Amino acid sequence: MTLDDYQTAAARTTNPRLSDKERLFDAAAGLAEEAGEILGLVRKHVYQAHPLSTDEIRKELGDALWCLTITAQTAGISLEQVAAANATKLCARYPEGYSDAASTERRV
Repeated sequence: MTLDDYQTAAARTTNPRLSDKERLFDAAAGLAEEAGEILGLVRKHVYQAHPLSTDEIRKELGDALWCLTITAQTAGISLEQVAAANATKLCARYPEGYSDAASTERRV
């Protein structure tokens, strides 16, 4: 599945009663909420000896992906554009790949 395919599939499940502004807020708030759920799973694994459930992480990452997708789409941006812009930014930031030195010295 491509990012464009996913974006099309995800768009089918948005609430049609929401205005564009409401949809944008709902998706952006949902992204923060889902990130918190992922953080909770990881925190419990690291600090409370819970096993890391890849099934739960996968589900929550999927929910976060849906929220990211709808946020982007409502803002008029495709996931392909998001991914390409991020790859370009990372390449400029770390042209030789990540290193601690490059991270502390970066200006981009």
